[in-house]
Amino acid sequence: MRVVTWNLWWRFGPWEARRQAILSVLRDLRPDVVGLQEVWECGGENLAAWLADELGLHWTWAASEAPERWQRRIEGGGGGGAKVNVGNAVLSRWPVVESEVMRLPAPDELDDGRLALYARLAAPGHHVPFFTTHLTSAPHASAVRCQQVTALAEFVAKHRDGGTAFPPVITGDFNARPDSDEIRLFGGHMTAPPVPGQVFMDAWELADPAAPSATWDAANPYVAAGFGPSSRIDYIHVGLPWPGGLGHVRAVWRAGDGPVGDVWASDHAAVVAELASA
Repeated sequence: MRVVTWNLWWRFGPWEARRQAILSVLRDLRPDVVGLQEVWECGGENLAAWLADELGLHWTWAASEAPERWQRRIEGGGGGGAKVNVGNAVLSRWPVVESEVMRLPAPDELDDGRLALYARLAAPGHHVPFFTTHLTSAPHASAVRCQQVTALAEFVAKHRDGGTAFPPVITGDFNARPDSDEIRLFGGHMTAPPVPGQVFMDAWELADPAAPSATWDAANPYVAAGFGPSSRIDYIHVGLPWPGGLGHVRAVWRAGDGPVGDVWASDHAAVVAELASA
């Protein structure tokens, strides 16, 4: 099972050219399931719906309940005067048979309606409990992200079983480095997990050590404009494999980490993982 997570940079920059580049990257990857963040909806058009239609995939979407701060950030440049919403989405080769949304906790001064989206996928042999999320981005907000991953872990625990042997798959832009308190807390194997006994593996731990890992990469001109360091902040987490290796990470790599023609698809690189499905 090929899983992708990707933050699509909403309607910033040359968004019309970028969405064609996003489609090109996903078409080449041929994913089974994709977790997307910063997905836009505007004037009755939804980026996730368009991608799903072009790729022949099922989809589900959850919109922010507090998009006003996002709207102010765009300063009219990408919305053309129309209201542009933002949210998370899941694209899937298999039907979405159940879904639920959770708003992540945040103090008022940082609350821009970030979400976790759950989708149960009717894959052959096993339903897959799949999640995608987007945590608070403020550099100083590690404590807030710790609260958010605690809520996320409890949300996963609520939906992880339901008669399936496939471990939960959690994707997203965590806005945190691998050695941060929030990533260690969510994984639950370097510190006590928020949900007793619930542990997640960071798929990138099984990557080639020589492979470039930064998903927020200063080689990307959208990132370089901010003068910050490169870092890995986007993740595919998987529950521990069942006996026989169901859900085991077979391979993991970056994608969307270079220009498509003369445009970069997003300010983030995607993460791709191959999981054992039988």
